[in-house]
Amino acid sequence: MPAEHYWIEGVHEPVPTPTDFVYLRARPTGGWETGVFERGAYEPVAEHATEAGACAHLRTLLGI
Repeated sequence: MPAEHYWIEGVHEPVPTPTDFVYLRARPTGGWETGVFERGAYEPVAEHATEAGACAHLRTLLGI
């Protein structure tokens, strides 16, 4: 999987930032969020109570 296809807050943040990618990030209110960044906007797909759940969903979004 090319590294520029995903972004994980604080762990894997490619530079320069790609124009489109799937992401995993912490939610300000607690928990985790997975989604897609397209056209300059974060589009949440799912919220997760655990980091493990968010990581598993990110893998699904990446097709791995």
